[in-house]
Amino acid sequence: MGLICLARRGRGVTLMLEEISQEEEIPSSFLGKILQSLCKAGLARSVRGNGGGFTLAKEAEQISLLDIFEAIEGKLALQRCLQSPDACERSDGCALCSVFEQAQDQVKDVFARTTVADLLAKHKPLNPPGKRLAGMPENVL
Repeated sequence: MGLICLARRGRGVTLMLEEISQEEEIPSSFLGKILQSLCKAGLARSVRGNGGGFTLAKEAEQISLLDIFEAIEGKLALQRCLQSPDACERSDGCALCSVFEQAQDQVKDVFARTTVADLLAKHKPLNPPGKRLAGMPENVL
């Protein structure tokens, strides 16, 4: 949701953590940790100093859901045996491993084909820019 919020403004526009947090109603401490992971993966960029915050590091069309998930959680694996086949004592003859592998391949394909730009076209923020938040005077925004 944080990257969708940044994409809504366009690459090169910097938003402060609190702006993204309020717009998407995501706790800022949680969002900050997620954005750090996305920055490490090269999907977002952190800008320090006056006017600092976060911005997209790539065009929204170049960032897939798979990129995002793997930046935050590591390689996608529906089952432990698919992530570390050597750790599974049944990997050679397990009837379920191949089913999990097929499902995982399909999930990864959908996530790889879905970009932040695709999500932006469908997403409505909880608190869109310019919308007065409940209980705030009109001149605050």
